Amino acid sequence: MKIAIVNGSARKGNTNTAINALVSGMAGKHEVDIIEADKLNISGCKGCGVCQCHKGCVAKDDTNATVDRLVNADMIVFATPVYWWGMTAQLKLVIDKCYCKGMQLKGKKAGLITIGGAPTDNVQYELISKQFECMADYLGWDVMFDVAFSANGTGDLAGNTEALSKLENAGKSL
Repeated sequence: MKIAIVNGSARKGNTNTAINALVSGMAGKHEVDIIEADKLNISGCKGCGVCQCHKGCVAKDDTNATVDRLVNADMIVFATPVYWWGMTAQLKLVIDKCYCKGMQLKGKKAGLITIGGAPTDNVQYELISKQFECMADYLGWDVMFDVAFSANGTGDLAGNTEALSKLENAGKSL
């Protein structure tokens, strides 16, 4: 299976640790494409609708190449730290630009990893999860996992053996 992982973090901290644990659990069983959202040159969606007529975004940036990577994947995993009760702007840009080929994203497997500084019963995780759930319902995605972890300081997740085990097991189950 081809799995695209969209890393919404600009740092190499807890979100990166979570992605590495998930990939480690896969043990080479799948082709993994990690998309570093902060490294992309993606403009905000203007809602012009031209993409619906011309099979792609008209912006001369990384949009079409990035969305094609998602279209060509069998599964998409979104990983994000919590920024102001939501996903990062970098991840949201990628998601917004999926509009240009949204119908080609139907029926995929999907997963969500959220890392925040607050305890996991905080509303911030629920807000991100609900937004993801709406996208998944609209596109008919089979959500394989939706996990959230509390890790405030850089490296906190690396010391959480229970969280790492949960992520590795999620990777093994794919």
